Amino acid sequence: MKAQHSFLWVITIMVVFFSCGQQGDASSNKNKPLTDIEKGARIFKKYCVACHGLNGKMGLNGAKDLTQSQLSLTERKLLIANGKNTMTPFKSILSAEEITLVAQYTQSLVTVDE
Repeated sequence: MKAQHSFLWVITIMVVFFSCGQQGDASSNKNKPLTDIEKGARIFKKYCVACHGLNGKMGLNGAKDLTQSQLSLTERKLLIANGKNTMTPFKSILSAEEITLVAQYTQSLVTVDE
């Protein structure tokens, strides 16, 4: 009987230990700061996905395929800020930092031909 009690006590401690450890890992991910690319992706998903799509290839309303873009970071920032053709200018909607983050994110969508 004493052996069973000790065994159950060890199992209980192990369950508590592992469950607390997993909660700590999950909460630490929630508090982990976002990278610039992740920040840019969030802004892109909020404002750009309707025409460019999640992968940058949708092309709705004449939107360019961002996976094929050869624009520099500066050119991307200017285009996002000022718009072009049917693209909305975002300089009055997004901050300069947010425009830079989106421009950097769109660079990450470019596919390289091998």
